[in-house]
Amino acid sequence: MENYDDDVPTLSAETLLALQQFYDERNEQIEKFNLDVKNATTEIKFEENWQLSQFWYDETTIRELSQACINACPPGGSIALISCPSLYQATEKIRGDRTVKLFEFDTRFAVFGEDFVKYDYNSPKEISQKHIGAFDVVVCDPPFLSQECLSKTSTTVKLLSKGKIVLCTGAVMNEEAEKCLKVKKCIFEPHHEHNLGNEFWCYANFDFDSCFEGSQQKS
Repeated sequence: MENYDDDVPTLSAETLLALQQFYDERNEQIEKFNLDVKNATTEIKFEENWQLSQFWYDETTIRELSQACINACPPGGSIALISCPSLYQATEKIRGDRTVKLFEFDTRFAVFGEDFVKYDYNSPKEISQKHIGAFDVVVCDPPFLSQECLSKTSTTVKLLSKGKIVLCTGAVMNEEAEKCLKVKKCIFEPHHEHNLGNEFWCYANFDFDSCFEGSQQKS
């Protein structure tokens, strides 16, 4: 019986080294490309869609609120943003080793890849099992000032949350907010790029004001 092993070509050490360098360089290029794409998407400017009741926070609110959310979340922890897409990009930039997920109805934000989770408050329990009880901090801004919208969003919040809850909504929802999520008004008050006719408050079920830099929020 003939032995064909001697006919199998072998690569020299130099060729193997060159091949390994080629694969290493290719992997570096792929990683750089993925990073460039991610950086590009985090700089995208999205316009408000008023038909979806979208009203973006102003720059100061985005900066202060995103930093406070990071401060409230332990290293290696996770943050869920529900129906507050204007908060995502700033939070993602400073998240470090934390995970940030955006639960949002508007599919324009699907450009954020795995960080985007399609969400409809009308189906509050349609949440992937992997997200149940997975988030150290849950921040929500229900799109409509109604008992129904807050109640349904609250159902989702409770499914996602490990404990800390932050709610941004109108002052008129004060009683419903306490009833649905057992949250209290914070000293910090969010503001929007375009002034809303309704007074807007921030609520939490923990001392969220202490999470702002220097705890500068004063009564």
